[in-house]
Amino acid sequence: MLKLGLDVHLEFIMAVAQRDHANPHVPRKFTAEQLVAQVKKWVAEGLQVCCVQESCGFGFVLHRALVAAGAQSFLITPVALNGKRKTDKLDARALCLRLSRWLDGNRDELAPIRIPSEAEQRQREATRRRKFLAGAIRSLANRGHSQVAEYCHAQLPHRWWGPRNWQKLTTLDPWVLGVLAKLRELIAGLEAQMTELEAELRARVQAQVKPKGLGDLTLVTLDGEVCDWQCFSNRKQVGSYTGCCPGEHSSGNQRRVGSIDRLGNGRVRALLVEAVWRFLQWQPNWKAAVKMKTRLGAGTAMKKKTVIALARQLAIDLWRWRTGRCTLAELGWIPA
Repeated sequence: MLKLGLDVHLEFIMAVAQRDHANPHVPRKFTAEQLVAQVKKWVAEGLQVCCVQESCGFGFVLHRALVAAGAQSFLITPVALNGKRKTDKLDARALCLRLSRWLDGNRDELAPIRIPSEAEQRQREATRRRKFLAGAIRSLANRGHSQVAEYCHAQLPHRWWGPRNWQKLTTLDPWVLGVLAKLRELIAGLEAQMTELEAELRARVQAQVKPKGLGDLTLVTLDGEVCDWQCFSNRKQVGSYTGCCPGEHSSGNQRRVGSIDRLGNGRVRALLVEAVWRFLQWQPNWKAAVKMKTRLGAGTAMKKKTVIALARQLAIDLWRWRTGRCTLAELGWIPA
């Protein structure tokens, strides 16, 4: 068996190899094409090649190429490998040694992530592109507000680029109005893209029966981020994925529970918290909220903490519903 620890960059890949349980080899620098070709050569020689790399912003292209070359590839969550000392060679060596111990049975050494299929990855990208477009529109709109405040000492109305509000801006300085006109063109183009994208996203879940308070865009975004609700085996895995689990520092008879660990998917966590506030208004019979009714009425601070706990429980209830483990009625939800 040949074990590879890979420290991946766009320009190059630093690799450390270990054959069986021998000492790791000297680090070598490859391009992506060279690494894939070398893996094919090793596999042709009869070696079982296992690779590990940290998940980063480079997607899964290298992973899929290594798998196609005949290797067994793993992606893990980013971790601090060498404390205060960090170089590409040290990181690649640490990954290689961790992979060796993990393959020997020590499951605490690595935390491999689930690799989405290309179809799941593209579905998820659509919901993330919608959020990017919304941010770009907001940035351009704020630019218009700042320009008018700086050069005209005036305040623009909300959605100043709309047809009705635009007609009211003819009294502004012509130069400023020309700047706003260019911003308006950009905003109009982005809004057209966003409208088309939202129609495509709504079509995915429009025919499904949904609980009241959970909109089409929220549901399709949650489905896109999770990729496959069936990948969770139990409720603890779902709760951990949200990052809403409380941190803990306990010793002996003292047990201290702190703020949430935020180790899961931040996009999912934000959507769940927003959905909980809507559920508290539109789902009065939600069983999880009924159990925490006393805590919800115990003051603002306690209510906010309870909403976070309910966000974790909402993810679990959604998992049960999306996987067919229970119905809306069993959860106490009213259909939309």
